Amino acid sequence: MNELSINDIKVEDLIYEIRGKQVMLDSDLARLYKCASGTKSINLAVKRRIDFQKDLCFN
Repeated sequence: MNELSINDIKVEDLIYEIRGKQVMLDSDLARLYKCASGTKSINLAVKRRIDFQKDLCFN
């Protein structure tokens, strides 16, 4: 089984299943992308990009 890891962080371990949907926390995404301002950068990027909302749901 191939495991995707970024700097010793297993991405599979950051994906949770809630009510039958696979989800990732914005704090985990911010850590993966090394955002200096934390979740604020991730949430702002999502609000600016309409095409994110077609496949992904952010809340």
